[in-house]
Amino acid sequence: MPAAAKSTGPASPADSAPRSIAAVKDSESVLHFSRVAERLIADFRGVPDESSGRMRRRPTRAMAGLVEDLLVKYQVGRPSVEQTIRDHWAELVGAPNAAYSHATQIDARGRLAILTTHAVVRNELFLNRQLIVDRIRALPGCAHVRSLQFRSS
Repeated sequence: MPAAAKSTGPASPADSAPRSIAAVKDSESVLHFSRVAERLIADFRGVPDESSGRMRRRPTRAMAGLVEDLLVKYQVGRPSVEQTIRDHWAELVGAPNAAYSHATQIDARGRLAILTTHAVVRNELFLNRQLIVDRIRALPGCAHVRSLQFRSS
């Protein structure tokens, strides 16, 4: 081993801290070593390899983009179809029936789940289900609702 390559120990405390093994290619991109090379270098340096063997490397994304994606996915701060139906529920089924029932969610097949607390109200809504579906489909953004599913609560 050449004398210039010998090392008697870390030059500073920052050199002894575990670091990701990557070589900077230029100011914008990073060149990564293969997983085998990283393990070999980690063993040589005495740094524990904490990466999982099945882990995939993905490019780092900006936090603002991730948060925006989650806000869109879970409709945070945006009106949802279910909320539109809830806002008009008393008009759709009548005030007396609305007091004993509640529209909860729409599944992938377009079925609206309705919770009812009274058997008579559930039966009345069941008998008028096609009229209720037609009224719901007339609401903006609710054209994909196809049927109603009643549940007792």
